[in-house]
Amino acid sequence: MSESKIVAAVEIGTTKVAVLIGEIVGDSELNIIGHSICSSKGVKKGVITDLNAVSDCVHATIMTAEKKSRRRINEVYLSLTGNHIEGKFNIGMANVSSSDKVVQQIDMDKAKEDATGIHLPEDRVYIHYIRNSFSLDGHLVEQPISRKGERVQVGYWSVNGDKAIVEDYLRIINGIGIHLSDMIISSIASGAVLLEDADKEAGALVVDIGGGTTDWVLYRNGFIVRTGVVPVGGDHITNDLSSGLRIHRKSAEAIKIKNGRAYCRSEDRNEGVWLFGDRGIGDCEFPMAAITKVIEARVTEIFQIIKESLEEAKLFSAAEIVTGVILTGGTSRLEGIDQVAGKVFGLEARRAEIQLGIDPDLRKPEYSTALGLLHYALTGQDEKYPSVKPAGFFRRVMSILNFD
Repeated sequence: MSESKIVAAVEIGTTKVAVLIGEIVGDSELNIIGHSICSSKGVKKGVITDLNAVSDCVHATIMTAEKKSRRRINEVYLSLTGNHIEGKFNIGMANVSSSDKVVQQIDMDKAKEDATGIHLPEDRVYIHYIRNSFSLDGHLVEQPISRKGERVQVGYWSVNGDKAIVEDYLRIINGIGIHLSDMIISSIASGAVLLEDADKEAGALVVDIGGGTTDWVLYRNGFIVRTGVVPVGGDHITNDLSSGLRIHRKSAEAIKIKNGRAYCRSEDRNEGVWLFGDRGIGDCEFPMAAITKVIEARVTEIFQIIKESLEEAKLFSAAEIVTGVILTGGTSRLEGIDQVAGKVFGLEARRAEIQLGIDPDLRKPEYSTALGLLHYALTGQDEKYPSVKPAGFFRRVMSILNFD
């Protein structure tokens, strides 16, 4: 019999903590054998504001998931989000060293080192090195080794985060005594499970709208070329409704979930939504237009921020984002949100559909990040696609933060 390994995907969000437990059998089979979810405490926009509260919540969720699966976790894969995450694109180069000008591995290694050897300030730490394409004498090539040329180049999208914030996340898992194998940016995890290789080759923008943040990742020609985080999410829509309608936040959340739509129609002026629905004492009616206008304004803002970021980086091209915009995360369940995305980006947009043969409850968009983490647990890091780290990278991070 093949040996099995029990891994956990842990997502610590503003509104929820989600844990999925998978059993990896051999090198190619993963079965989800347990999961648990609870309301998050002590996290705001990806930043931990109350370490003890978050730790208690995460530990309780992990224990519940273990109890359901009746297995003990061997290692954890953890997602990371927050506006503190930044990225920079660097191109490394190396002259071909052999006398016959045939590219060897040592030349590629030098180019990679040149691209990833940029030093950060002491308060920052690298999270991902994401390799892009190679070029040889200015011409794109899939694999330079054994080809003749003068100079080899390679691009890397290097993602870094605030050292203190990363340290808090690591400390949470370290506190429960489970080995932390890897940390993956939320958008990258979602993209890994939602897109086929052909989608990435054609170009795709994945937008994961959570409670406190919106994570996004852009693929072009099969590579991740940009990631980002907008410190706005579904919670902000709830707050807008609470303020605009002058109702309690809990009531605003209920109206958003039950009656919310991401765009306003002309007929909304003639429709009403009751606060409680019983039309009794204390109940009141709101124009549907008031609700949809508030939601549309906030959703449009999120998409516009992402579009402007891509335009500033000169990466927004409809011809190179053929797959279009893929929406995921809990807030993507809002009716009509794909129509708003399509209007803002001028691209085909759709809500993600998770096609995996798993429990229907886990195919909801709010689980895409956690499912993506399990994908990494099964496949490991891939040098072309999702998130690339040099050998020993994560161990170095742990060492830097004094967790070894």
